[in-house]
Amino acid sequence: MIWRTPTTMASRGQLLVLPLLLSLLASHSSLIQLSWAKTVSVSDTEQLMPEPRAYSPDAQHLDFVYHDHEELTRFLRATSARYPNLTALYSIGKSIQGRDLWVMVVSSSPYEHLVGKPDVKYVGNIHGNEPVGREMLLHLIQYFVTSYNTDQYVKWLLDNTRIHILPTMNPDGYAVSKEGTCDGGQGRYNARGFDLNRNFPDYFKQNNKRGQPETDAVKDWISKIQFVLSGSLHGGALVASYPYDNTPNSRICRSSALCAMFQTYSAGPSLTPDDDVFKHLSLVYARNHAKMSRGVACKSATPAFENGITNGAAWYPLTGGMQDYNYVWYGCMEITLEISCCKFPPAYELKKYWEDNQLSLIKFLAEAHRGVQGFVFDPAGMPIERASIKIKGRDVGFQTTKYGEFWRILLPGYYKVEVFAEGYAPREVEFVIVEQHPTLLNVTLQPSKYLLPASSASSSSPVVSQQQQQQRQVNGKLQFPPTD
Repeated sequence: MIWRTPTTMASRGQLLVLPLLLSLLASHSSLIQLSWAKTVSVSDTEQLMPEPRAYSPDAQHLDFVYHDHEELTRFLRATSARYPNLTALYSIGKSIQGRDLWVMVVSSSPYEHLVGKPDVKYVGNIHGNEPVGREMLLHLIQYFVTSYNTDQYVKWLLDNTRIHILPTMNPDGYAVSKEGTCDGGQGRYNARGFDLNRNFPDYFKQNNKRGQPETDAVKDWISKIQFVLSGSLHGGALVASYPYDNTPNSRICRSSALCAMFQTYSAGPSLTPDDDVFKHLSLVYARNHAKMSRGVACKSATPAFENGITNGAAWYPLTGGMQDYNYVWYGCMEITLEISCCKFPPAYELKKYWEDNQLSLIKFLAEAHRGVQGFVFDPAGMPIERASIKIKGRDVGFQTTKYGEFWRILLPGYYKVEVFAEGYAPREVEFVIVEQHPTLLNVTLQPSKYLLPASSASSSSPVVSQQQQQQRQVNGKLQFPPTD
C-alpha cells in the first residue's frame, strides 16, 4: 500500500491571518501529527514500481523530492502555522490555470516592514521545466526557520532582512514537465505558451508580447516593495549571469533551440553602470557554490564560464528578461542563477544540489547590507517619499520608500550621491564605502522656493532617531554579518 494525502483543509487567500491559523492548528493538531494520511490499495502492477514517499506537511521533515503544487502549498501553510513569529505567507496572484503564486516571507519581522530593514527576494521556477530552484527555495525556507535559534549567521540575517521567497512563478508549466528530462521545452512556458522570462518590458527594444498573469503579478509585486537584491533560479547550465541580458544591436534568442545555437557564437557583453557590483554579486554566489566557480562546461558543446559567471548578453542576448526589468525599472540588483546542468534531474540528486547551493543562497542575500543606506528628509525631519537617487557616474537610479529609506549595494570606494525630489532643491553628497559595514547616510533636502545652507547629512529624524541608530549599532544590527 502507499500513502496518499487528502486535499488541504486550509483556505486559499492573500496574507494568512495568524489568529485563524492558531485556531486551525489547535483544533486539528491531532490530524497534523498524523500527517493527514490515509491508506488505499494498489494493483499488483503498481506494487512493482518504486513506492512513493509519504509526504508530511510537518515543516521539520521536508524530503528531497519534487513537490507538486498541492504539496508545496501544504508545506508553506504548515510552516507558516508552525513558525508564526518568523514567517508570513501571501499570494501575489494566480497562474492562468488558477494556481496561487505563493510568497513566503522569512524574517524576525515577517508581517511588517521595519524601518531601515531591506527587503530581498528569490524567484524560482520561472521556466516550469527547471524545478531544482523551486525545491532549493523550499529547503532554504526550512533551513531558515529551523536554524534561527542555533545558527548565529541565520539569526543575524533574519533579524536584519525581510526575505521574500517565491518558489514557483510558473506552476502551470511545472505541472506538465517531466522528471528526468534534461533538455527540451516541455513545461518551459506558461499555460498559454509564453516564455515568462521574455515577457517583461525591455530597456533596449520594444517588447510586443502580450503580458501574462504571472508576469503582471510579479511586476505589481515589485512595484509595491522596494527590493534591494534578488536572485532568479534557473536550470540548464551552471553559472551566475548578470545584466544586461539585452543589447541595442543584438540578434535575439527567441527559443531554446536558438539559444543553444547562439552559444556557439561569440557575443559582446552589454555592461551596466554597476558592472563592478554585478560581477561581485555573481562571484559571491559562484565562489560559495561547491562547483560553479570552477567554470566547467556542462557539455562539450556548451560554453565554459570563467569563474562561473557571465554577462547575460555575452552569453546570448534576449528581450524581455526579468533581471534587466528589476534593475532598470526599480533599481533592484537581480542576477540569474543557473544551478543545474540538467533542467529537470531525477529527484535522488536533489540532496546534492542542496549541499552545493545552501551556502551560496544564504551568503548572497547578506550582500544587501553592503554599500550605503539611509534616509532622505525635509527640513522638519519628515521623510520624503519617492525621492530619486543616483550614484554619480551610474545612470540607473532608484527611489526612496514611503519612509524615506534607500539602499544601494556598492563596493569600497569614494562616491557622490545625487538626490532629487519634486518641490526641493537637488543635493549632491559625498561619502565613503568601507568593506566591513554599510555606510549610514541621511540627506536633508531644502524646499526649492528658498535655499538655506545645509550640511551634507542629517543624523536624526522622527522615523529613526539618533538614539535609535546608536542602539541599532550597539546591537550589531547595522554591522556586516558575523564571520564565523
